[in-house]
Amino acid sequence: MRFIVSTSTLLKHLQTVNGASSSSTVLPILENFLFEIKDGNLTISATDLQTSMTTALAVESKEEGKVAVPSKILLDTLKTLPDQPIAFNIDDSTFAIEISAGDGKYKLSGENGDDFPKIPVVENASSVNLPASVLTEAITKTIFAVSNDELRPAMTGVFCQLSPQHITFVATDAHKLVRYRRMDSKADKATSFILPKKALTLLKAALPSTDINVSVDYNATSAFFKFENINLVCRLIDERYPDYEAVIPTNNPNKLVIDRGLFLNTLRRVVIFANKTTHQVRLKISGSELNISSEDLDFANEAHERLSCQYDGEDLEIGFNARFLIEMLSNLSGDEVTLELSTPNRAGLLIPQTNDENEDVLMLVMPVMLNNSY
Repeated sequence: MRFIVSTSTLLKHLQTVNGASSSSTVLPILENFLFEIKDGNLTISATDLQTSMTTALAVESKEEGKVAVPSKILLDTLKTLPDQPIAFNIDDSTFAIEISAGDGKYKLSGENGDDFPKIPVVENASSVNLPASVLTEAITKTIFAVSNDELRPAMTGVFCQLSPQHITFVATDAHKLVRYRRMDSKADKATSFILPKKALTLLKAALPSTDINVSVDYNATSAFFKFENINLVCRLIDERYPDYEAVIPTNNPNKLVIDRGLFLNTLRRVVIFANKTTHQVRLKISGSELNISSEDLDFANEAHERLSCQYDGEDLEIGFNARFLIEMLSNLSGDEVTLELSTPNRAGLLIPQTNDENEDVLMLVMPVMLNNSY
C-alpha cells in the first residue's frame, strides 16, 4: 500500500484525533492510529475504547488497505519536518512502514489494521442538530465545573437535557454548579444523558470557528458528533444525575450588582494573601460598598479591598472559596454580574446582568464557614 500526502495537512488531522488515543499497557494497539485508504481518501481513527475520533482527507493513492501506525513516533517526526509531500510505503504482509520525505527515509513497524478496535456506529439513534457556536459556548461555560471525583461518576460529565422547549447543559462538583440553557436549540422529544469530560474537551478543540451545524446522534449507550470530515463517538456515563434543580435556591432577597472585570481582578489579588488550603475570602456587603478580605494566619498575610457596587438587601458577611468565584467570573460574559444571596450558609448565585435572549446562564457557588478571627 502506498500513498502521498502533505506533511502539514497530515499533522493537522493527526493532532485533531490524537487526544482520543490511549497509552494502554493492556492493549498496546490503542497507542496507534488506524490508517484506512479507500477511493483516494485516507481515514484516520484513534480510540481509547470509551471515546473514538475519525477524520478523513484526500491523498494520492490508487490502492486500498489499512494499517495501524504508532502514534507518538509519527507525530514527533511530522512536527520536525518542513511542509512538503511525504510518501508512505506499507508492506502488506509485515506491516513495515517506510516514510520518504525529501532526502530522508524513516522506517517503523506498523500493526495489522484488522486488530484495531472497531469504531462504534450509530444504531437506533435519535438526533438533533446544533450550531458549532452553541456547542462551543455550552462546553466552555460548563466543563470547568465538572467533578474529578471518580467515586461519583455521574458528576464527572456534563448532564444534557434535551426538550422541545430548550436544551440545558449542567455541570457540578458539589461546590459549584453551572446551568447553561439555550432557547434557540430544541429536540423533538425530551431525553437526557451524561457526556464524559474527555469527549467534550476533544470536541471543543476540534469544533471550527465557522458556524456550521453539528449533527448529534444519541442512543442508550453512546453519543455521536459529526461535522465537516470529523466524527467523534463517546460512551455515555451510565449513572443517574443528581437532582440539581433542588439545590438552586429560589428565594434570594439580597442582590449585588458589580462590574465583572473589577470583581474578578480584585479576587485574583486578594486570594494571593488567603490560606493556601482553603483559598477563603470574606465578602462584607453594606450599603453600596463591598469589602473583600482574606488572611493567612500561619504567615501573618492579609489583604483588604473596597469596591463600590449596587446592593439591594440587608448587610451581609459571607465566605467563599475565591478560586471558585474566579473560575466562574472568568467563564461569564458581559460587563456586569449579579450575585444573589440569602444567608451566609446558603449558596450564592452568579448571573450575568445582560443575557443573550436565547441564552440563560446560572452559576451557583457554595459558601464556606467563616472563622470570626478578624
